[in-house]
Amino acid sequence: MRQNVWHICGLITALAAVCSGVARAQTVAVGPYYATPSWDQTVACTTAASCPRFVVLSNFANAAVLDRETGLVWEQSPSAAANDFRFAIYHCAFATIGGRGGWRMPTFHEMQSLLDNQALPAGHPFANIQVSVAPTFRFYWTATNDPGTPDGSTVFGVAFDTNFGAAPVTSASKSSASGFPAATWCVRGGAGVNSNQF
Repeated sequence: MRQNVWHICGLITALAAVCSGVARAQTVAVGPYYATPSWDQTVACTTAASCPRFVVLSNFANAAVLDRETGLVWEQSPSAAANDFRFAIYHCAFATIGGRGGWRMPTFHEMQSLLDNQALPAGHPFANIQVSVAPTFRFYWTATNDPGTPDGSTVFGVAFDTNFGAAPVTSASKSSASGFPAATWCVRGGAGVNSNQF
């Protein structure tokens, strides 16, 4: 019996040593860094000085931002280039951002999750966001098919207006022949599965 107790104590000591050696995220903000991803929580973000929701990750060379509300990691400064849908898929799939791979195009719902009352929060840390000025709108591709096209030939696009609000949502053809250009904002993590991505 006494021997079993010593074995159990030894196991607990070993586990404690392993756990204490686990690498913590390096950030430019004070922790805690991670929130259990939960789509029923809200984390305030009112100013750049008071925004616990978003954490710029220094272990991604400050090129990625953790959204503690959803657990998703976003590009800090998405590309301004406008490209067709196929290029956008490949752009994210093979991107190395902050020295890491594993990126993809976000779903429509993930893109909308960035918004707070239909606008990017006032204290968000993102840069290079393409804004729209009517009548010309700059859209971001999403990986979500438009249910109005059963063949899956079009997807939703999201635009941000000059006030960073959600401007019109549009459906755009995936066909490169259509020449519809939109910007790409890559995300990492989550479960945004779409049949058109690999």
